[in-house]
Amino acid sequence: MDAPDREQGSRVNKNTAKRLLSYIGAYKKTLVVVFICIILSALASVASAMFIEILIDDYITPILAMDHPVYTGLIKALCMVGVIYLIGVFSTWFYNYLMVGIAQGTLKTIRDEMFEKMQSLPIRYFDTHTHGDIMSCYTNDTDTLRQMIAQSLSQMISSICTVVAVFCCMLYQSIYLTLIVVVMLFFIMKLVKVIGGKSGFYFIKQQQTLGALDGYIEEMVNGQKVVKVFCHEEKAREDFQKKNQEWQQAAASANGYASGMMPMMNAFGYVQYVVVAVVGAWLAISGATNLTLVGTNTATLGMIASFLTLSKNFTNPISQLSNQFNAIVTALAGAERIFKLIDEEPEVDNGYVTLANVKEKNGELVEVKERTGIWAWKHPHEDGSLTYQRLEGDIVLDHVDFSYNPDKQILRDVTLYAKPGQKIAFVGATGAGKTTITNLINRFYDIDDGKIRYDGININKIRKKDLRASLGIVLQEVNLFTGTVMENLKYGNPNATDEECIAAAKLANAHNFIMMLPNGYDTVLAGDGSGLSQGQRQLISIARAAVSNPPVMILDEATSSIDTRTEAMVQQGMDRLMEGRTVFVIAHRLSTVKNSDVIMVLDHGAVIERGTHEDLIAKKGTYYQLYTGAFELE
Repeated sequence: MDAPDREQGSRVNKNTAKRLLSYIGAYKKTLVVVFICIILSALASVASAMFIEILIDDYITPILAMDHPVYTGLIKALCMVGVIYLIGVFSTWFYNYLMVGIAQGTLKTIRDEMFEKMQSLPIRYFDTHTHGDIMSCYTNDTDTLRQMIAQSLSQMISSICTVVAVFCCMLYQSIYLTLIVVVMLFFIMKLVKVIGGKSGFYFIKQQQTLGALDGYIEEMVNGQKVVKVFCHEEKAREDFQKKNQEWQQAAASANGYASGMMPMMNAFGYVQYVVVAVVGAWLAISGATNLTLVGTNTATLGMIASFLTLSKNFTNPISQLSNQFNAIVTALAGAERIFKLIDEEPEVDNGYVTLANVKEKNGELVEVKERTGIWAWKHPHEDGSLTYQRLEGDIVLDHVDFSYNPDKQILRDVTLYAKPGQKIAFVGATGAGKTTITNLINRFYDIDDGKIRYDGININKIRKKDLRASLGIVLQEVNLFTGTVMENLKYGNPNATDEECIAAAKLANAHNFIMMLPNGYDTVLAGDGSGLSQGQRQLISIARAAVSNPPVMILDEATSSIDTRTEAMVQQGMDRLMEGRTVFVIAHRLSTVKNSDVIMVLDHGAVIERGTHEDLIAKKGTYYQLYTGAFELE
């Protein structure tokens, strides 16, 4: 990647850091306590180093000159420094304990925001982003934030406080020796800048390649059966190794620079230690004047020993700062990906017509809280009044055009009329636009041109949540959630009784096999119902839609995973389920759509034939060819 990209990533990280600090800022009172503890810890560290001068010059040297040594003063001094050490140890433990709490609280807030935003994102986002890459935001990226907030951030502040305190003490002891340390620090910082810049660049790349790798793994795990069926193992292995190698190279470069930084800085620290020791010894032996912040004096053995300890305490925090810099850059790269998800544009919903449960009273519709089975559209007016329009299930597509992207149009001038209680079937080859029509009715996507009206209301005026609540959908790809069978059946109608769920299961012909499960309706399903056959999962999906009891049903290949014998039994239940409802059916098995009120044949996004089964057979057009071909296959 070229230099401009690297600079751009740096700018993004600065903005990301400010934003991340705003989350941590919610714990201001706790952070004040943390800061006080960090200062106490730093002062304890400095005080112990300063005590060495007092210990040597005021206690040990005089005792060595005594014929009869007295250790009382030395013991008191040691006890005092012991108390200082205990204060430092407790302060260090306490601020680390508090930072862990801040880290977990911050991550909870961020995860809540991520999940809340995810619920508001349009279907288009999930169609264009791998699930594994999204999951990586919740796992890998948030874990890097945890490490940074709980460990790196507090250590960085502690290192800064320690450096400031130690620097002041060094100036107090010897300005000459401090200048030597500052010169050595200049070279150390040059080294940090060069190596830190390179490692930071690769740490960002590491997070990006890790997200891509997680996305590919998730895709392969879900599609493992397909991989084996088509003997695609070798190609899948090659693709995985390529993505894994990209991550490995980024991670190796990032950690290689980071790991090499600490030994190199330690080497500089040893050089500094030797130089300071030699110069300090010369000052003490020659009796040269030693300049300090408070005046001049003569260097002593205790001062030199104390200064050497301080100089090491000065270099070590800087080494820790450079080491934590890599963890911070990694965390900021993860935070950048997280904030990118949080900042995604939510699904736009300008609808104002809502759905209400109603009952008839004196010939008028009255809104009630309980579920009555009678629905109405609630229209608000500028004067604050409300009018209720009974939901009938009359859906019209009027000259609709649609494309997922501007380069390829999917639907062209599609017009259809679905009257209340009618069963409308869509027939056509894969890619003809059948499922797309149902996606538009749900407003998973918005049309490019034309109108879609629901009971005469433009669906753009209906709030999406209420629009979708009026539609029951049975998809070809079944999604079951971790929980009992009963909980899955109540997914669309949490207030449904157990009896209603059992009745719906019987309607879909799912009751018998559910009762054969270990705990019947209380059997816990896990892994998307992996213990069930595809047909059984589909039957539960159909029963779930029946429990929801919506006025309009969309069946997208609802019986595609059911064998012919089961299909015949389920079809009767489906007919009862569809009775009195507007139903849209997408089916490849044309035998399931023979009794439809209208069959619409689509080809390349356009309606080329429409009519009843008998009408289309008599025309001997595309539907006739599809039907006879299917009949011969059967």
